[in-house]
Amino acid sequence: MTIPAPYLLYLGHSDDEFGLKTSRGLATFRREDCVGEWRHDDCPFSFDLPRMDAAAGAAAGARTLVLGIANAGGRFPEWMMADALAAIAAGMNLACGLHQRLKDEPRLVQAAKAAGVQLFDIRDPRRDLPVGNGKKRAGKRLLTVGTDCSVGKMYTTLCLRDALRSRGVTADFRATGQTGILIAGDGVPLDAVVADFIAGAIEDLAPARTDNGWDLIEGQGSLFHPAFAGVSTGLLHGAQAEALVMCHDPSRPHMRGLPHFPLVDLAECIEANLRVARLTSPDVRFVGIALNTSKYGEDEAFRLLAATADEHGLPCTDPFRFGADTIIDHLLAADVAYA
Repeated sequence: MTIPAPYLLYLGHSDDEFGLKTSRGLATFRREDCVGEWRHDDCPFSFDLPRMDAAAGAAAGARTLVLGIANAGGRFPEWMMADALAAIAAGMNLACGLHQRLKDEPRLVQAAKAAGVQLFDIRDPRRDLPVGNGKKRAGKRLLTVGTDCSVGKMYTTLCLRDALRSRGVTADFRATGQTGILIAGDGVPLDAVVADFIAGAIEDLAPARTDNGWDLIEGQGSLFHPAFAGVSTGLLHGAQAEALVMCHDPSRPHMRGLPHFPLVDLAECIEANLRVARLTSPDVRFVGIALNTSKYGEDEAFRLLAATADEHGLPCTDPFRFGADTIIDHLLAADVAYA
């Protein structure tokens, strides 16, 4: 999917920090392709990009408005629809990763046709995805998993990829969510895949490889989130990973969006992911823990990382904040030991 850049990132009226993960991801990992951010006065967040509306964005050269908001259920709020129409009128394409498709909205389709621009639905999986077969396949694969949704699985996967590449190791990021797909330019929107095809979609995304390189597969959801555990299960089976990294946000009091569901114990989550992954990868192992320490000062973050590493006997870091070297050291040492 080739979505014309540069981008204007849409924040709109959003007051949900986690719901802005798509715009935030592009501002972080493809900042050179972002001309600005469109946020209204009641939006308390900013990614330190120039603030502009549709007209200003088009004048600055933006070719696509990225509707980078992920809300519960993936539906358009009416205020976003109005701004999307304004962007089309200004001559911009639209890209969106919500479950509600742009192409299913007659107002947007009609306006885009009249303006000669395109609509890009990120959560539109291929129609010919295979059913998983679980057959052992060649290649080195690492999958990030998590205690909850939106705890840093994509950030961790990208940081691990970059750390491997910095050592001269071939490594490829395999995107499974809307933000990752926008960053990478391809991937599979796993939460939009029919359940029977989830494992097969991942087998197809990260097929056998014999070049001694790594496929780093972006995790989704959590085995302990009652809404999304099914996607996480299929991903574990299809990835057939030899290495797992656990991602966790220690500042979170409960599962995202579910105040009646406390976060799972980290050790319990590690064991459950190993148990599920062993169906297709009997020798799977954890090679590290990635904590999101963005809510902590540096000294407190380092204490937390050290305590977590000691408790679980695994290297622990915040890959985005402090680098991924400790996990990569363990991964490559284990790779030699298991070779």
